[in-house]
Amino acid sequence: MKILLLGKDGQIGWELQRSLSTLGDLVPLGRKEADLMHLDGLRRCLQHHQPNVIVNAAAYTAVDKAESEPEKAKLINVDAVKLLADEAAKLGAWLVHYSTDYIFDGTKSSAYIESDEASPLSIYGQTKLAGEQAVRLSECKHLIFRSSWVYSVHGVNFPLAILRRAIEREQIDVVSDSFGAPTSASLVADITALILYRVSCDYLTAKTVMGTYHLVASGITSWYEYAEFLVGHAKMKGLPVKVAPNKIFPISSDTYKAAARRPKNSQLDNSKLQNQFGLVLPNWKDPIVRFVTEIISQKPL
Repeated sequence: MKILLLGKDGQIGWELQRSLSTLGDLVPLGRKEADLMHLDGLRRCLQHHQPNVIVNAAAYTAVDKAESEPEKAKLINVDAVKLLADEAAKLGAWLVHYSTDYIFDGTKSSAYIESDEASPLSIYGQTKLAGEQAVRLSECKHLIFRSSWVYSVHGVNFPLAILRRAIEREQIDVVSDSFGAPTSASLVADITALILYRVSCDYLTAKTVMGTYHLVASGITSWYEYAEFLVGHAKMKGLPVKVAPNKIFPISSDTYKAAARRPKNSQLDNSKLQNQFGLVLPNWKDPIVRFVTEIISQKPL
């Protein structure tokens, strides 16, 4: 396989460079080499490389900023994605595209399944949903993976921010009324590579497996419980945490007056993916333990 990876420097893209490298000829590209804001250049890039697989880990992800930059968010999350899908269809290539829990409004009382009606609350969510729809309408061979609460040692994310605060402060406040499953970028990358391997070996046919899947860790937690577990484990492993367990305080999400509204329920049911591909996705706590170990060894804080 010749695999073209877009967004190599993001959280998922960074991990995909590792996981996809064993599958064939991997061409990892960042914004300098393939800018999703420049559609003509992006089309030329695809036509030049003629990939068998396009993995799009690039996106406009500034959720609050998107409220004041809707055109830019649309260009990257919709127009560029449509171009990728159309070119993939012409090439007969697979397109792997990543989406988000933000396409839902978070009012459901249980975990969302793939067929639930989407109702995004923000410009970001609206553009990600429109990007999904563009992929489906193109009729290219595709895999759309929705994930949530993604984190890694690289990048800007919740657990890195919480650990920095816990090291610097003696008290922290964390939202307690929003729920989901923290999902490591390495898990997303490894599952992506495994499924592409099976597809490339003809173990699975395109007609059978193409579609939309929820790729998230198993289990459920709140941001508050997530922070408690993370800080407690980090302290046990020797990180210089100042904040005591009884000094992590739960607060309402309404306390934060962000520009973009966020779903309070970000639970995504991963049963379809597990059943289709014969997998068992780990509980969210397991990768967090590994994350803390990586933090200690790499010392990025």
